[in-house]
Amino acid sequence: MTQSRVPWSHSAATWRVILLGYAPFVLAAHLAWEIAQLPLYTIWAQATPGELAFAVLHCTVGDLMIALNALLFALIATRSGELAEWNLPLVGAVAVAIGLGYTIASERLNVGLARWAYSDAMPMVPVLDVGLAPFVQWIAVPLAAFWLLGRLRRGARGSELRRYGT
Repeated sequence: MTQSRVPWSHSAATWRVILLGYAPFVLAAHLAWEIAQLPLYTIWAQATPGELAFAVLHCTVGDLMIALNALLFALIATRSGELAEWNLPLVGAVAVAIGLGYTIASERLNVGLARWAYSDAMPMVPVLDVGLAPFVQWIAVPLAAFWLLGRLRRGARGSELRRYGT
């Protein structure tokens, strides 16, 4: 008798890892990144402290939504099962590609529409004509988050995931 494969979307333990491990990590990492890169945007010199706080909060929540959607679309595209079965390099590569693609399009659109602007301190990615900081952000943060998922997955064989209900 073969055991049927449980899709990730039907695994309560996988959802707990996503919502209690991945999402808080991604939120904290993007918050730190958004704060660190503020001087690379013109808002740094033009806005009040309240406007800066709102911009950081707005961008960080947006980053979380992008990261979660990129992960979910990657899981769908790779037809992944429960966390223990994920092909993390493939899921990670797809999620990074989705997040990075969205970021490139968003940066180009929003800078083009003058919704925000880079300061002279922002290094640029040639050809793509986007800021290096958001470009690297959408490689570094997801890779770190997938490293965390790998550790959580390895912990599933021990005791680390038990607190998430596995």
